[in-house]
Amino acid sequence: MTIHKPAAGAVSNHAAAHANEECILVLQGGGALGAFQAGVFESLSKVYREPNWVAGISIGAINAALITGNAAEHRVARLREFWELVSSSTPLPSMPCSGTAREALNEASATQVMLYGVPGFFKPRFPPAPFQPHGSIGAISYYDTTPLKETLERLVDFDRINAGSMRLSVGAVNVRTGNFEYFDSSKQTIDARHIMASGALPPGFAPVEIDGEHYWDGGLVSNTPLQYVLDQPGSTRRTVFQVDLFAATGALPGSLQEVTGREKDIRFSSRTRLNTTNELDRQVIAQAAKRLLAKLPPALRNDPDVLALSKLRCESAVDVVHLIYRSKHYERQSKDYEFSRQSMLEHWESGRADMAHTLHDTRWLNREPLPSGVRVFDLSSEHPSARKATAVSDTNKALDTSKTAP
Repeated sequence: MTIHKPAAGAVSNHAAAHANEECILVLQGGGALGAFQAGVFESLSKVYREPNWVAGISIGAINAALITGNAAEHRVARLREFWELVSSSTPLPSMPCSGTAREALNEASATQVMLYGVPGFFKPRFPPAPFQPHGSIGAISYYDTTPLKETLERLVDFDRINAGSMRLSVGAVNVRTGNFEYFDSSKQTIDARHIMASGALPPGFAPVEIDGEHYWDGGLVSNTPLQYVLDQPGSTRRTVFQVDLFAATGALPGSLQEVTGREKDIRFSSRTRLNTTNELDRQVIAQAAKRLLAKLPPALRNDPDVLALSKLRCESAVDVVHLIYRSKHYERQSKDYEFSRQSMLEHWESGRADMAHTLHDTRWLNREPLPSGVRVFDLSSEHPSARKATAVSDTNKALDTSKTAP
């Protein structure tokens, strides 16, 4: 494999050269795997720059709120505080384990979550849903997310979000209409309900009421806000860091348990390639229409068809940096609700390392600005953390989320 190493100072020079671009962080849903996104943000903010806009679905919405709802110097600390809280019920094991033992440990952690909930996130309803009054919120969900509301209100400054220094967008689904809806700080006032609505995955969590309507997890329709971001008008070049927690590609399952895990990966993966291909096609058509309109005689300028074509937007170029969490060989279908401290630290470290690897790759550093079009950079797939995703994990390695990116 060719190693693409940058010259000293190349990363900071690259960031300065692209300072006028809009930097957007897009976070997919994926429960416990969301610690990977926290690691990505740690590297992004320390090595490259802070984003102007963060968009998220489900756990991605929670991470997005923690980022946008805090001052720059506190963002990583608030993310760490949240992830240490939700992983506090299953501390690090007294001795390293791998292979079958690690798989059993993870499954035990996931079972504990199902029975007792997650600190600062959710707890089982009592009495359970079947014994709740028909038609009540308690009757249509297994868990109570009141702890999450308290956590968000403690760790997130919603006044800061609504002041507009960094844009926040989160997606949810209207239970009554089935329509996808985005709550966007550039268009409305955001509070804890909007974040909770984006992560209200049924039947585990109850829908969240906002202005007389009830909303479920946006992942029911689309598990990534990438298309929403691409659809928003913009006059400057954009760099989108798309962080996925489920991989669309994978091996043929060998057991029913693996079938369940693979099905979940496919269902919740973001189809990033499809979205960017569609956007590229749209831009090509818009630019062709613009050239055609310039050639028309004045007598046709007010023709209804011409007016319709003139509304096609010609956006500036978009670069999409794609990072995908790669499941370890011992992770099964419960990986998105397995909140042990050891797994959290591993996920965080994987995100931090993958983002740092991408930002130091010369193919990224040497990118030339384009006037239009969409490019995808998927450079973390060559990082050792990706190549070893299905190999035996070295759990003897000390994981410390306080380390800075290289």
